[in-house]
Amino acid sequence: MADQLWRSRPADLYGRRRHDRLFNTLWAAMTVFGGIAAISRWRPSQVVPVPRTITAVVAKREMLTGDVVALTLVDPDGGLLPSWTPGGHIDVQLPSGRRRQYSLCGVPGRRTEYRIAVRRIEDGGGGSIEMHEAYAEGDTLVFEGPRNAFYLGTGEGEALFVIGGIGVTPMLPMIREAAARGIDWRAVYAGRSRTDMPLLDEVLAVDPERVTVWADDEHGRFAGTDELLAGAGPHTAVYVCGPSPMLEAVRVTRDQHAEAPLHYERFSPPPVIDGEPFELELARSRRVLAIPADRSALDVMLDADPTTPSSCRQGFCGTCRVTVISGGVDRRGRTAEGDDEMLVCVSRATGGRIVIDA
Repeated sequence: MADQLWRSRPADLYGRRRHDRLFNTLWAAMTVFGGIAAISRWRPSQVVPVPRTITAVVAKREMLTGDVVALTLVDPDGGLLPSWTPGGHIDVQLPSGRRRQYSLCGVPGRRTEYRIAVRRIEDGGGGSIEMHEAYAEGDTLVFEGPRNAFYLGTGEGEALFVIGGIGVTPMLPMIREAAARGIDWRAVYAGRSRTDMPLLDEVLAVDPERVTVWADDEHGRFAGTDELLAGAGPHTAVYVCGPSPMLEAVRVTRDQHAEAPLHYERFSPPPVIDGEPFELELARSRRVLAIPADRSALDVMLDADPTTPSSCRQGFCGTCRVTVISGGVDRRGRTAEGDDEMLVCVSRATGGRIVIDA
């Protein structure tokens, strides 16, 4: 622009363009003030770091049943917690170093507080006992997340929620969301007895006409798939969460209906099928772990180091993904694994030993 203005000025007898001092002064002033204005509008790029861990305060502790405790978590400064969707869970970092995953079972999307519920398992891995004994009201709790691998679908016209015991935790927000969306939903809630069914009153409060309660002590037996899937047509979306035997029974039955969508989440790892023993070498520590035929590599790694990263333990979240340095991999994950990767929660070795970067 300046060059064009300069060349537009008439030349003198020698072909030179005379300098107009007033013009030059005004042009210089405009340039200076223009630069200052540009600088005043400039801001350095700011990347707001996303915290890997979040510290919350236990605002409320209540026993839902004789062996299920519910913890309500809030931001220590009274702020909002990260957004979440029904089916989402958080990864709690226990004082011992263990990491355990618990579904959010509060009002869908509520960010002023989270609620989780934990069933005490005496012969488990110790995490549930620690959750029951380590936290009182006013204590701090550290977690990562939330994240979600168990979404409520957006295109379903009708849905059936099959609930087994503590499996109610991800289902309750889903049911509330389904009711809010106007989905034609039903639920079957099964358990040993009504007093052993956590959050049963809240499930019934959504719409008691749509909920079937199956208490084993009232019927003298466990619910079969005929009862659990009663009325589910070939196009009914089925969501199931509960003990492994219930989940497997529902899954096998629904596999007979090719067009029937099935969504499920386990609270325990899937059983190892056709497993062969192998050795897992951790390259960094040079430690060699013996993996038996009926246990996953992750289970054995957690025995050696409770802080080993893991989440879903079903092969779809990718948290336990590791780099394979040598050895063949029998890939069994529900998420993609690269040629040099392995999900230690489900995948196994094809040979005698596999070496991983861990």
